Amino acid sequence: MNIKEIIVVEGKDDTTAIKRAVSADTIETNGSAISKETLKRIQHANDKRGVIVFTDPDYPGRRIRAIIEEHVPGVKHAFLAKEKTIAKNGKGLGIEHASDEDIREALKSVYTPSEGSPTEVITMEDLITAKLIGHPQSKKRRYRLGEILNIGITNGKQLHKRLLIFQISAEQFAYAIKQLDQEEVDE
Repeated sequence: MNIKEIIVVEGKDDTTAIKRAVSADTIETNGSAISKETLKRIQHANDKRGVIVFTDPDYPGRRIRAIIEEHVPGVKHAFLAKEKTIAKNGKGLGIEHASDEDIREALKSVYTPSEGSPTEVITMEDLITAKLIGHPQSKKRRYRLGEILNIGITNGKQLHKRLLIFQISAEQFAYAIKQLDQEEVDE
């Protein structure tokens, strides 16, 4: 699998895992304190070939993603569920611990934020009705929804924003909620 865009990762171990799974070039942020120099490289890469941000599903990874999104609008995003990034010994979490197949799957499901002002398809009211906000199981349901839709882990406000910027359709959302509800019945 050849990836045209340059993949932004956190460190050299992530680069090793990416190159093991696909043919791609990477830029390493080397932590969550991204330098202006690195942001310039990411902007240049995005202008020339496009960029896919593929960071760990933890707080530093989400912080890096947010910083890049703020400084380099229009980057694409790939996400992996936390369970797929846990080290075999259980100590550590990151893209570097993911299987080659999981990495390829995440890169096939890349999201591109929409240009301009996206149209709100799923409202905050829909999120409340779907028990994704203001319900005792909301956090668990949002986590699982993020896995199903491949949009990462979010809080309620972030979820609404991600659904909007990635233009998740009402059909995609309804299908994911139906799957969520069915999984809860099966538990």
